[in-house]
This record gives sequence, structure tokens and C-alpha cells, in this order.
Amino acid sequence: MRQAAAPLLTLALALTPTAARAELDSTGWSKLLGEAVIDGHVDYRQWAGNPRFDALVEQIAATDTGGMSREEKLVFYINAYNILAARGILDGSSPSGLIGRHVYFKRDKYRIAGERISLHQLEHEWIRPLGEPRIHFAIVCASASCPMLQDDAYTLENLDAQLESAAINFINDSKRNRFDAGQRKAELSSIFKWFEEDFVEAAGSLQAYL
Repeated sequence: MRQAAAPLLTLALALTPTAARAELDSTGWSKLLGEAVIDGHVDYRQWAGNPRFDALVEQIAATDTGGMSREEKLVFYINAYNILAARGILDGSSPSGLIGRHVYFKRDKYRIAGERISLHQLEHEWIRPLGEPRIHFAIVCASASCPMLQDDAYTLENLDAQLESAAINFINDSKRNRFDAGQRKAELSSIFKWFEEDFVEAAGSLQAYL
């Protein structure tokens, strides 16, 4: 197990003028996921007061995305969203009820790459413009209706395979989507209603995407 001080040391070095650009420790995030996530269910107690988790939040704040490629930004933003969504739960917020959703997604702000924004802004202003509809199966909002949180961090080397797996698993999850070929009917997750334009842009129609 990585020593608690290691990510903090990395951050401290990255903030010095002569250090390399700060980056999110995906290996550390994978270890935390492996310790707390079982079949999509999260034991948040594993992360409460955990200096390794807190170090990731600090790294998200300090990371410089200026020279990142589209794929590098996708990896960083997806991991950042999932970490900060968990941070919100640990801080006492919850996407339960109308007021709870407003607080959780829009009122609560986090420092990401030097800017203070909400989860709603991160998704709609930073991630969606990158033109990758599969992110809707990868970012997890701590709700039963959301995709399941994977037990491994997203990485640049495995990004496409991870996004493809997340999409296939979500679409074929009978708790979220049901298909009746005989009746030619489908009951779909609201994700496909809320973000239909993203799927249509990618495939021409929602049916074609599915």
C-alpha cells in the first residue's frame, strides 16, 4: 500500500516553480477504488479522513490541463468528477431530493485545475464539449440510477477500452434498460433522454447508438 505521505510529497514538489506539472495519481486512485468499491457499491468510510483520498483532491486542484490532449483531458476530468462526487458525499451533501440535487451538483464548488467550479459545470462545460458520449457511462454521481462506479481508475492507455466496457455494461444492465424485441419496445434510463443530442451526434440517432 502506498504510504500516505507520498501523494502529498508529489503535490508539494509540483507546486514549486521548477517542478514538473502536477498530475492526478491514477495508481493511487485505483488502489482506493479497489479498497472501497464492490460491484459498484461504495464504502465511503474507507475514504473519510483518509490522507490518500485528500491528496487526490489537492492534486485535482493543482493539475495544469493547459498542454493536455483531448484524451488526457477526458482521463483527468472523468477521474476528477468521480473523486469530487465522492468528496461531496463525505462532506455531507447528497443528490437526494430537489434541494439536495441542487446543492450537490450546482451549489457545491471544488477547485479543479486552478478554477473553482461545480460538478454540473465540470460535466456540461468541460467534459461534454470534448465530444465523447460514453462519458455518460463513466462519470458517477453517487446515485443508484447512475452508472456503477468502476473499481479501477481511468487511464490514458486503456481509455477507449474502459469507456467501451462502461457503455456496454450500462446499456445491457436490465435494471436500467429493458428491451422487448418482440414488441419492438425499449424502456431506457433517463440518461438517454437528458443527453440524447450527444448520442444522436455520435451515431445519427439514439436507436443507432444503442
